[in-house]
Amino acid sequence: MKNNFFLILTLCSMMISYGQRHMEKSVEGNINNLPVHEYNLTIDQEKVTKAEGKEVMGMTINGGIPGPTLEFTEGEYAVIYVENKMDVETSIHWHGMILPNFFDGVPYLTTPPIKPGETFKYEFEIKQHGTYWYHSHTMLQEQSGVYGSLLINPREKTLEYDKDLVLVLSDWTNEKPKDVLRFLKRGTEWYNIKKGTATPLNQVIKRGALGAQIDFWRQRMEGADIADIYYPAFLINGEEKIEYPEFKPGEKVRMRIINGAASTSFWMTFGGNMPTLVSADGVDVVPVEKNKTFIAVAETYDFIVTIPDDGKMEFKITAQDGSGTASAFLGTGRILPAPNVPRPDKIGMMQKMAKMDMKMGAPALKFNPKNVDPYEMMDKWGMQMDEMDMEAMNHGDMNMKKEGDMQAMDHSKMDHSKMDMKKDSTMANKDHSVKMKKDSMKMAGGGKKTMQMDKMKGMEQGKMPGMDMFSEYNYDYLKSKNPTTHPEDAPVKEILLNLTGNMARYVWSLNGVPLAETDKIKIEGDGVTRITFNNLTMMHHPMHLHGHFFRVINKNGEHSPLKHTVNVPPMQKVTIEFYGNEYGDWFLHCHILYHLDSGMARVVSYDTKRDERMKPFPLSNLVRETNKFYTWGMLDAASHMTTLNVVSSNIRNQFNVLAEYGWNENIEAEFTYEYYLYDWVRLFAGVNMENEMKDSMEELSTTAIGGIRYFTPYMFALDLRVDNKLRPQISLAREVMIFPRLVLFGEYEFQADFGWVNDLEPGKDFEDEQVWSAGLEYFLGKNFSLMGSYDNRFGAGGGLSLRF
Repeated sequence: MKNNFFLILTLCSMMISYGQRHMEKSVEGNINNLPVHEYNLTIDQEKVTKAEGKEVMGMTINGGIPGPTLEFTEGEYAVIYVENKMDVETSIHWHGMILPNFFDGVPYLTTPPIKPGETFKYEFEIKQHGTYWYHSHTMLQEQSGVYGSLLINPREKTLEYDKDLVLVLSDWTNEKPKDVLRFLKRGTEWYNIKKGTATPLNQVIKRGALGAQIDFWRQRMEGADIADIYYPAFLINGEEKIEYPEFKPGEKVRMRIINGAASTSFWMTFGGNMPTLVSADGVDVVPVEKNKTFIAVAETYDFIVTIPDDGKMEFKITAQDGSGTASAFLGTGRILPAPNVPRPDKIGMMQKMAKMDMKMGAPALKFNPKNVDPYEMMDKWGMQMDEMDMEAMNHGDMNMKKEGDMQAMDHSKMDHSKMDMKKDSTMANKDHSVKMKKDSMKMAGGGKKTMQMDKMKGMEQGKMPGMDMFSEYNYDYLKSKNPTTHPEDAPVKEILLNLTGNMARYVWSLNGVPLAETDKIKIEGDGVTRITFNNLTMMHHPMHLHGHFFRVINKNGEHSPLKHTVNVPPMQKVTIEFYGNEYGDWFLHCHILYHLDSGMARVVSYDTKRDERMKPFPLSNLVRETNKFYTWGMLDAASHMTTLNVVSSNIRNQFNVLAEYGWNENIEAEFTYEYYLYDWVRLFAGVNMENEMKDSMEELSTTAIGGIRYFTPYMFALDLRVDNKLRPQISLAREVMIFPRLVLFGEYEFQADFGWVNDLEPGKDFEDEQVWSAGLEYFLGKNFSLMGSYDNRFGAGGGLSLRF
């Protein structure tokens, strides 16, 4: 009883120190008889023009993109009616809000979907202040325009400024979002070609980076990818360029900036006077003057700026991959430009990473998703540090404050078999101690010692060797105004989540397991859950936990900041922790919309009884959305042959139809079903039909086939098969982008007949058939290419390729 009383007192003091009620358990209903503040939102489908002057179908809230700013004051009771006028269901999630589980807005998990023609009433107490936002959590609707802002004023003003300005950042595509995801699933480089971020072989060779490229190929990676999608426009409050002349010289403006993009993180820069960052994810921080700032998808930052006396200041956002910008201008007069952010050097990144002892390409799909050891995965992939590096890390850790020692420590360097940790399905009960390289201690000569000392110096400065390319992506500049520590006697549960993905197939997962193949992460109330995100991919992942604020452990120790979304840079680790005092199931996911919809998500569960109101809405509907079949095809119509290839695939299952017709009357058609054992290996079976005699369609043979397909290191597609006539066959295929828009491709196939079923000609031990082809493809656009090839059966020719 005494312990419980002490815990309650501690929690109360923490809530007071935060200044907001981030730690208070949510309760349904207006139990405190608070003043009610109502809004009405209507979601509809309308024609909009956002990029390239092209009118396309979008989704609007109250007729606009973004939706209106909903303004509240801390201590009010929000009642929001959302009407769905579309012909598809929808939803609204209140991002970053502490609210009852039933109103969180994830359809089929916490909240019923809003069916066409229906209106849903959301209601919750406003327990916090700051800058937040709302968006659809149904399929890919956020990309189409279903998002808006929340401005919540404090009971008493805590910062000095004159006016507010809410700025919602976003990306826009004129394509249907489901077509974007389908295009990503087929594994094409067109989006990188279109935005000028591709790294063809001629540029790699010109930069002297062929060795680095070969190392990437060896690890089944095309290159250092930064962003997935081509966007013709980036927007601020729905515009590529927007003016705010109403702000007068000398006025202090609180810029409330929300990244509501579907998949784009931005660099933010400011012209004029130096801005002061005062809040992150709605929570006030120790003010810091900062101009160039990275904002990941779903994050919010508040800056206070002073309008210049001698002109209008530019606020500029630059897409992380440098593919586009948007600007807002505050004030009047001559433009005071914001600094430009240079485009990242992808080839230079490849060269740096090739020099590091790093294993890339961790699997996004495991052979046995029910038996996964995340610590073994962490030890095998990512940064491979030797013992001298470890000593340097330990030496650097000595400078940490006592409070931060255990919480900021990299848990991958502990012997986890000796720690008293509560396990769940994300962890295996075995020794997770780091396997250190024995050879690293054999230092022969001063050169080796010098190299190790240089590494140590870098480690003491908080940098891993060669990782300066990611040094800007940390949260050390964020310091909480008050201590954010949890009760010292609260039990702590450790969870490691490796962030994993496969760019070629566009499958994203955690610990190599996508949402469709995993169970819930069980957490216990009245305890601390500490999650380490270990990014084993080449992309940034903004991880968002619904219904909770968490500490992001940084150099500020007990003053580590509170956030609801945390960006995890490539090949880096970030540790968060939160106090569990909620109930029900909550979503944890990457907020890049297309990563979420491809499997990078988990359900975090307090293991309490499911809400009776959710019985008609099974969770399987949400999970199924991340494991849908997508279908695409390619038609090559050339002067010497025509080829049709159609693929329909989800995470594990794939159907293929391949047909080739040569103008000398040779035909081959094949239908197969494939099952992915894991990322690179799939079993297949099907039927093959082809003509038996050259230049004749009179005799066709149909055989059953089966075998294995393997995507090899160095990115070759290997096919090993046998048919019902016991004829083994091997084929190998590869394609390489050699110039911008120009791809070289080739395939070789060898089949042998040993007479185990067929009768061979007298005196022959076996018969063989060899087929090979090589050619070039020049991309005209997303759906069309010029192609030319030589096939040893059909000769040379050229024509048009159509992707659909």
